[in-house]
Amino acid sequence: MSERGAAPPVVAEGVNPWLIAVVVALAAFMEVLDTTIANVALRYIAGSLGVSADESSWVVTTYLVSNAIIVTATSFFAQKFGRKSFFLFCLGLFTVSSVLCGFAWNLNSLLAFRLLQGLAGGGMVPVAQSILADSFPPQKRGQAFALFGVAVVVAPVIGPTLGGWLSDNLSWHWCFLINGPVGLLSMALIYALINETPPTARAARFDWIGFVLVACFLGSLEVILDRGQIEDWFASRFIVTFAAIAAIAFVATIPWELKHKSPLVDLRMLASRQFGACFVVMLATGAILLATTQFMPQMVQEDFGYTATWAGLALSPGGLVAMVMMFTVGQLSRRIQPKYLIAAGSAVCAFSMYGLTGLNGDVDFWFFADWRMVVSVGLPLIFIPITAASYDGLPPGKTDMASALLNAARNTGGSIGVSLASNVLAHRQQFHLSRLTEQSVPSNLSYQQTMQQATDYFAQNGSAAQAKAQAFAWIGQQAQAQASLLAYIDVFWTLMLVSLAAIPLALLLRKVKLGGAAPAGH
Repeated sequence: MSERGAAPPVVAEGVNPWLIAVVVALAAFMEVLDTTIANVALRYIAGSLGVSADESSWVVTTYLVSNAIIVTATSFFAQKFGRKSFFLFCLGLFTVSSVLCGFAWNLNSLLAFRLLQGLAGGGMVPVAQSILADSFPPQKRGQAFALFGVAVVVAPVIGPTLGGWLSDNLSWHWCFLINGPVGLLSMALIYALINETPPTARAARFDWIGFVLVACFLGSLEVILDRGQIEDWFASRFIVTFAAIAAIAFVATIPWELKHKSPLVDLRMLASRQFGACFVVMLATGAILLATTQFMPQMVQEDFGYTATWAGLALSPGGLVAMVMMFTVGQLSRRIQPKYLIAAGSAVCAFSMYGLTGLNGDVDFWFFADWRMVVSVGLPLIFIPITAASYDGLPPGKTDMASALLNAARNTGGSIGVSLASNVLAHRQQFHLSRLTEQSVPSNLSYQQTMQQATDYFAQNGSAAQAKAQAFAWIGQQAQAQASLLAYIDVFWTLMLVSLAAIPLALLLRKVKLGGAAPAGH
C-alpha cells in the first residue's frame, strides 16, 4: 500500500474476484506442475539426448534448486517493482524458458533453460498468493486459498499423468511446450484483470550478501541431496566440496541475517515455536508429496511393467480426491483448530504409507490408486490449516516473508524426501539381494527344486542346450525383482516415520482464533 493513502484495488473495476482466483491459480498450477511433469519422461529425455538416466535426473534437480533459491527474494522484488509488473515478468520468463526447454538440443542447454524456468517459477507462487489475499474480503479469503491450494497439491499429482501421456503419445518435448499457450493466456488475463500495486520498497536495500549466502546454502544442499547417492556421498570430492560450501554459507548466514536491518530471511521467525514448527511440518509434507509422486510411477514402471501413461494414471484418482478435500478442509478450518487438522492429516499420510508396505508382486492397479487416494485425503488436511497456524502472531509486514519461507520449505522438503527415499531404496535393495542370494546355493533344497523346474520349462519351450543357463538367469531376475519390491516397502516404512514425526510438532502449535481473516501471504 502507498504510504500517502489507500492503494488502488487489486482487481480491476467490474471484475469478479473469483475470476482473479482462477487466473492466478492457473499460473501457480502451471509452475508447480513442472516440479513433477518431467519425472516420468526422464527415460525419454535420456534416450533422446543420448545421456544416462542419472544425468537426466538433473532436469528435475536444477528446477528445484533454482526455485528454492529465488523464492526467498520474491517479497522484495514484488515491493520494489510492483506486484503486477514482477508477476508478469516472472510469468513471461517462465513461458519463454519452458518453450526453450522443449526445443533444447542437448542436456546442457536443457539444464540451462530449466534453471531459468525454476528462477521464474519461484517468484510466481508467493506473489500469486498475495494477489489472491488482496482480491477478496477477509471473510472469503479462506475459500479463495482453498482454490489456490488445489493448484499446490493437485498439480504435482497430475504432473506424472500428463507427462506420461505426452511422452508416450507425442514426445517429451511437449511436457514443456504445453506451457507456451497456457502462459500467454495467463499473461493476457493478468494484464487485463489486475491493477498494479505501487512500489513500496524504493528506499530499502536488497540484502545481496544474505541472498548469496542463502543461495549457496540451498543450492549446495540440493546438489548434495540429489547427487549424494550417485557419487557415493562423502567418498566423493565433488560431494565434499559442496558440503563445505553449504556448511560455510549456513554458518555465515546466521550472524549476518541476525544483524541485518532488513534481512532476506528473518531467522527469529524460524526460531519461534509457532512458525518454526509449521516450517518443519511443511518440510515433512513436501517430502511425502514429492517422494511418493516420484517413486510410485518409477516403481510401477520398473517392477510392474506399466507404461508412463498408466504410471501417471495410478496417481490420478488421488488428484480428484485432493480437489474435493481442499474445499472440504476449507470449511472444516472454520470450526476446528489447525493443530488438530494438521495432526490428523499427518496421521492419515502415515496410515497410507503403512498401507503401501503391503506391496507384493500380485497387486493390481487399484492397490496403488486406492492408497494414493488415502494420502490425498491427508495432504489437504495439512496444507490449508498450516496457513492459519503459521501466520498466527506474526506482524503484518512479515506475511510475505512467511509465504516465501513456507514455499521454500515445501520445495526443499521435497528434495530431502526424494533423496532420503533414493538412499533407502539403493541400500536396502543391496541388502535384500545379498540376503536372497545367500539362499541361492546348490546345497539348498528349495533352490535345487526351483532350478530343476525352471530348466524343464525352458527345455520344453526352447533350446534344451540353453535351458540350464536360461533357468539360472531367470532365478537371478526373480531375486532382483524381489529385492526391489522389498526395498520399496522399506521406503514406505521410512516415509511413514516421517509422517508420524510431524504429529507431535503439530500438537505443539498454539490455538488460533477461528473464523478470522486469512493471512495475506499464504
